[in-house]
Amino acid sequence: MSTVPSFYRPVEGELRLVEQKLAGIADGTIKSSSALLPDLVAHVLKAPGKGTRPAITLLASKFESGDDQTPVTMAAAVELLHIATLIHDDMIDNAETRRGEPTVSTTWGKNVAVLLGDYVFAASATLVCDTGNVRVIRRFSETIMELSSGELSEFTNAYNWNISRESYWKRIYEKTGSLFCTAAESGAILSGASEDVVLALKSYGYNLGLAFQVMDDILDFSGTEDEVGKPVGNDLVQGTITLPSILLIEKYPYDNPIKLFFEGVDKEYNLNRALDMISGSDIINESHEIAIGFQQQAIRSLDSLPDSVHKRCLQEIAEYSMERRK
Repeated sequence: MSTVPSFYRPVEGELRLVEQKLAGIADGTIKSSSALLPDLVAHVLKAPGKGTRPAITLLASKFESGDDQTPVTMAAAVELLHIATLIHDDMIDNAETRRGEPTVSTTWGKNVAVLLGDYVFAASATLVCDTGNVRVIRRFSETIMELSSGELSEFTNAYNWNISRESYWKRIYEKTGSLFCTAAESGAILSGASEDVVLALKSYGYNLGLAFQVMDDILDFSGTEDEVGKPVGNDLVQGTITLPSILLIEKYPYDNPIKLFFEGVDKEYNLNRALDMISGSDIINESHEIAIGFQQQAIRSLDSLPDSVHKRCLQEIAEYSMERRK
């Protein structure tokens, strides 16, 4: 979060406070009985992300003149929760790097990655408790349950080609949309906003989260390894069905290379054939149109909110979600 995009500028000062709270979590590990813990926490915090989720929490808190401190605390909790999910995701996916740095599981092993992820989950929960808002604490707990459910769904359905769009929407809501929802909803709740405002921002987070994940899934086929940090088609290699794969299966239900690849038939040939069929057809464009539909719904969710610089920034974040390449 060291370089702040223009649409974060209205909450730039508060984002700095979020960084300070995250640094405080790292400082607190010095008292741990584990000599390794400070190095582990410092490792996962030293390569900052884009800060999208904490920025949404802070911007969502600006539609009512409430307490400025609890949204900062919540924004830090949201970012910590995101980091915890990445630690576990990288372990499950056997990822070697994250944000240009070796993953925890690569450097210290999977056992350490599980334990560190759990530690960061707990650290995020302590921050949420500091808000003192039972509704937000409950929503945060539900989010952790949904994140775990989404990961389990993906794991247990690995190499299952028979995935419906409805199952896919549910899974990506749990894996991605849930935290976007909570980021936006909690900021509004903590500011004391009306229920109409809370629901509008919750809808914004829901649709933005789905748009964000669909774009990630598109980039897995259309991006480069340098852009997305993993080989093209890695989701298929890991046995994960995403929207472009679903569209390919719908278009070619009988002679489909994904089915054959998952069944172990001439794997390299059928993997490359699937990648070529997806990239050489209108599937990427069709997937992109679906992502844009979610993005536009996210923006429309804000229609009832008063015009302000904070509303415009939320709109710009949604627009950026369709333009990013990583």
